[in-house]
Amino acid sequence: METVCHGKLWDVALAYDEQQNIVGALPYLMGSKMGLRYILQPQLTQYNGPWYREGTDQGNTTRQLTAHLKKLHLALYLQNFAPSITHFAGWEKYEVSPRPTYRIDDITNPQQVFDNFDKHQRQKAIRRAQKVLHIDEDITPDQFATLHAEYWQSRGKADLLSHDFIQRVVSTAVAHGNGILIAARDADGRLHGARFAVYDSRCGYSLMCAFHPEGHHNATSSFLLWEIFQRLASRTRSFDFEGSREPSIALSYSLYGSYPATYHQVFRSAIPFAKKLLKIQ
Repeated sequence: METVCHGKLWDVALAYDEQQNIVGALPYLMGSKMGLRYILQPQLTQYNGPWYREGTDQGNTTRQLTAHLKKLHLALYLQNFAPSITHFAGWEKYEVSPRPTYRIDDITNPQQVFDNFDKHQRQKAIRRAQKVLHIDEDITPDQFATLHAEYWQSRGKADLLSHDFIQRVVSTAVAHGNGILIAARDADGRLHGARFAVYDSRCGYSLMCAFHPEGHHNATSSFLLWEIFQRLASRTRSFDFEGSREPSIALSYSLYGSYPATYHQVFRSAIPFAKKLLKIQ
């Protein structure tokens, strides 16, 4: 949280059992605009909901967490809960909406993962890329941040992530052993693309990628993702593509052998039209 919320106000709501052991936690990013206080997802943070200690009374734990939120006098609350959160006892006063994501449950056998890729698109693209590209593991966070900005500029859009933010997130994750940054170069050393992924013991996530404007994006992207899978196979178990409602993106994810899964967005507004006032999508 400190890395993605650097320079901003964030905190953690805690819940305790009778022995004062922590049984639940809810990290959150606080913002304020026009005198209205709100909680939203931090940048590059797909999921940011509660953690519950296994075996605890989830309903009672949630009531403690929501009591903390009530004391904040929020105009708006919006967080995405991880797919592992499937029961919502205690969240009855909040709107709970299902959202799609795409996952591979087991990436510990890379060959099996590759065999599940679409043969005509993903496998073919990877084999084509392997003939002309090689992996560079020495690309720096600074170089990646520059490529990321150039990539979005080539698409006629501004990079929504600052250079310093990207550099800080990548550097911190890699230094803590929870991040992988790799690039694809050709025989002349030209940079074709790069991809950054984070992981813990349970799941990996591809957070950012960027490509040279004149490169073959589809082949390079597939090649880099396949290399990420191989490196994550011994470090985590699952992979989450972080869902999208765009049909073309959903199709792209399915070609890697992923399946549609569900996470939930939890929302509450204390005043009408809070989203419009705060310009929140």
